[in-house]
Amino acid sequence: MHARSPRSMKRPGLVLALTALTLLSLWLWTPDVPRATLEARYLAAPADLRQVGPWQLHVRDSGPPGAQQRTAQRAAQSAAQSAPSGTPSDAPAVVLLHGFGSSLQTWDAWAQGLAATHRVVRIDLPGSGLSPPDPAHDYRDERSLQLLIALLDDLGLKRVNLVGHSMGGRIAWTFAAKFPERTDKLVLVAPDGFASFGFEYGKPMAVPATLGLMRHVLPKPLLRMNLKAAYAQPESLSDAVTTRYYDLILAPGARQAMLDRLAQTVLQEPGPLLRQIRAPTMLVWGEADAMIPVSNASDYLQAITGSRVVSWPHVGHLPQEEAAQLSFKAVADFLR
Repeated sequence: MHARSPRSMKRPGLVLALTALTLLSLWLWTPDVPRATLEARYLAAPADLRQVGPWQLHVRDSGPPGAQQRTAQRAAQSAAQSAPSGTPSDAPAVVLLHGFGSSLQTWDAWAQGLAATHRVVRIDLPGSGLSPPDPAHDYRDERSLQLLIALLDDLGLKRVNLVGHSMGGRIAWTFAAKFPERTDKLVLVAPDGFASFGFEYGKPMAVPATLGLMRHVLPKPLLRMNLKAAYAQPESLSDAVTTRYYDLILAPGARQAMLDRLAQTVLQEPGPLLRQIRAPTMLVWGEADAMIPVSNASDYLQAITGSRVVSWPHVGHLPQEEAAQLSFKAVADFLR
């Protein structure tokens, strides 16, 4: 009887390990969800998918009774006269910009309330929600400003009230600083912009290689664990909300777009731009925000002349969801 060599003894163990790893990878592999499936779940009307310049955007445009019909009639008249498509409705307009990894549904409560008095335009930014990735794979803030100008022109909106949350807040205040002639009032909900962990001014974020695994593997419990940090009240992160985030992050190209957006984000010291803002500005914050602390509000208050802040205890990074009625009332009063 011959003794087995150490090398031959290792081979069965290696084969078993590789087999187990392969099976685990196949079990955890998370494919994209087909667009048709997502549109059936989350698209309110086919017309909400709108071509704006090079972008296809998911846009929900609502407002007081009759406003949209009048806008459509004027747009048809303008088109017949070779004028720019779209004209302003009688109601003042407000544009809502969501944060990183989110979608226009985060504004559901505010949009419903504001639609009684305002034309409410909310969009999924490229590579988010039902908006496909940017055709140029360009997610820099400069590109987002170009998109906003193109959208406002397409809708016939010369001036708007601008509302932005987190990353959308950074886009909103940058727009207000650079295009004061097109900005009426500004609402910043836990806005991004000041350097924090992982970011330095003038340098792109170093995206960990392990984060790239999300393109192939993204278990729903792992996503829920990450989402929890945004909510101070656990019950606010319902199964339905988790499922919506999960579904839309699995849209074709969305995960790569998120990674590209992170890699292309280069923060600049915000003071000089913030001091250029002339629009009346209100900051909205949850005092239990674990992602962008409410202490950051003081930096904005110092930089933006005449700005003010409203905040609530036991509310996290998403006051538009966790304190929907309280925060809506504050914003509605401000916009009036």
